Amino acid sequence: MLYQLVVFLHVVAVLGYLLAHGVSATVSYAIKKERDVNRIRALLDISEKSYPSMFLTLLAVIVFGLIAAFLNMTWWRFGWIWLSIVVLVVIIVLMAVYGAAAFGEIRKAAGIPYRVKGKPFPAEPAKSDEEVYAVAAKVNPTLLLVIGYGGFAVIAWLMIVKPF
Repeated sequence: MLYQLVVFLHVVAVLGYLLAHGVSATVSYAIKKERDVNRIRALLDISEKSYPSMFLTLLAVIVFGLIAAFLNMTWWRFGWIWLSIVVLVVIIVLMAVYGAAAFGEIRKAAGIPYRVKGKPFPAEPAKSDEEVYAVAAKVNPTLLLVIGYGGFAVIAWLMIVKPF
């Protein structure tokens, strides 16, 4: 019974994470087409407001996943659980490189507080509108979607099928 509860909480946490992170995914598509710097700033602010929920639910995914694995100690002998952990780490790293870094550059260009490798920096003078649009155009939301959603689909497949 405890195991089933922990697995349920793990799945609910995944759904919460995807819901919270969906805000940034939507912003990544909208920001490429936006031609009003004030609206770009607003979109970036909305995306950043979802970060606490996103990180909290990601932590819950990891904690409940590990608890479930330790409740069923036999899993550690199988490759699917190790590969699932590796895929999650790869997703996090790639999203930081291609997502967080790109959004940080846009925030910096737009003249609002930004982050570099997770470290916060105060706002700098805004660049010209054209420079902001050029930086925003570098975001590749489809790549981010493939990395994030595709990675989670691989993990879900590994967890359900347990192929090895």
